[in-house]
Amino acid sequence: MSTEVLARLQFAFTVTFHIIFPTMSIGLAGFLVIVEALWLKTRDALYLSIYKFWLTIFALGFGVGVVTGIVLSFEFGLGFAKFAQLAGPVIGPLIGWEVLTSFFLEAGFLGIMLFGMGRVGPRFHFFATCMVGVGTVLSASWILAANSWMQTPDGVAWQGGRLVVTNWWNVIVNPSWPFRLPHMLLAAYITGSFFVAGVSAWYLLKKRHVDFAKRSLSISIGAATILIACQVFLGDILGGVMFQHQPAKLEAAEGYWDALSPSPAPYYWFIVPNQRAQRNDFAISTPYLGSLLLTHSLNGRIPGLHTIPRDRQPIVAQVFYGFRTMFVIAILMFGTCVASIYLRLKHRLYTSRPFLKFLVVMTPAGFFATIGGWYTAETGRQPWVIYGLLRTADAVSPVSPNSLLISLFAFIAVYTLFGGSFLLFTIRHIKTGPRPADVPSDATSVISGSIKRGLMPAQSVAPGGR
Repeated sequence: MSTEVLARLQFAFTVTFHIIFPTMSIGLAGFLVIVEALWLKTRDALYLSIYKFWLTIFALGFGVGVVTGIVLSFEFGLGFAKFAQLAGPVIGPLIGWEVLTSFFLEAGFLGIMLFGMGRVGPRFHFFATCMVGVGTVLSASWILAANSWMQTPDGVAWQGGRLVVTNWWNVIVNPSWPFRLPHMLLAAYITGSFFVAGVSAWYLLKKRHVDFAKRSLSISIGAATILIACQVFLGDILGGVMFQHQPAKLEAAEGYWDALSPSPAPYYWFIVPNQRAQRNDFAISTPYLGSLLLTHSLNGRIPGLHTIPRDRQPIVAQVFYGFRTMFVIAILMFGTCVASIYLRLKHRLYTSRPFLKFLVVMTPAGFFATIGGWYTAETGRQPWVIYGLLRTADAVSPVSPNSLLISLFAFIAVYTLFGGSFLLFTIRHIKTGPRPADVPSDATSVISGSIKRGLMPAQSVAPGGR
């Protein structure tokens, strides 16, 4: 394999592994904010038990996410040195601002989240939880700003063979960022919701920690129902933005080749694309659905890849099946949420075993959907690393394929260890289950709200002293 293919493969592997953990961190951070807010309002110890149980998993995922995220920054220089050289004036500050505004915020307040219960006042502890939640959103904002700029670059100009920023506002708020950021945040919150709901459903099936599971399931599936409805509308808007700025990506994602599709346009569920012949050798489709979904009419037509020069076309199979993975899982999630509304109204949300079993199966669904969406975005941008400005083939480092191959095997070995350890501790934690929460003695004390008092060590009296 060429240096370009191995560099892309190495980055794809590491980012696929990494994206699981920020997605989970963002989703669980939002869930923890809601649960602790409910505990502060009701003083129900069950909410505190839920908070402490999921806080452990959040901390494990946050730690793995930080470690694996650092590697990605180094890969810009190791595998894509020319990209780092040409686009460094843009990407470098964005990554630096992410560290300054979000990483320090998350790392600083995470310690209070983990060890501050009972040491600081409950309101300040809730403030720390909120700050960590804000930090995860800020982190996603900066990373999506950098990646969205690579998808729809703006605010830069070529000067002396390098990209120079002419307008930082246009760099950050580039044409796709306002839509891709909320899309990614909603995906993370939905992922976290289904993760919590799946574990809760498993407890109900096993008839263990029933009160805990009912409360967790009610909150998580309720949140997922609201979020998935919002995601449907936002995804439709994002598709229009993608077609406006990256038509080849949408055309590949839908599997259309002709300069203009038939009217009405079918919606393809399965295709065998022939990139060389510029056609699909086989396809399974639903009539009219393509026009309905993409043009919001029964007979609308969609341009195909014949309008794009061959050397600027992405590999259709990669984009098509990345998008279909995300889309099909989203349909299953939507159906699950609709079923939850029906079962809740029928007072069978916690007792319907087929529904609970399906929820257990759907526990990791959000992660797979997120990876599918990320693959769609990245493979659909090819052959550009910065769309329209820099090709991927021109961005790779001048290193031998053997060096990249050896480092890829090393990454696989190390990340397998990380992933296996995380799964081992998480599964063990879930099997152990939640423990009754000890409400901090200062939880109802007004005086204990003082940070100074909460952090002061207890005074001791010497033997025989007064």
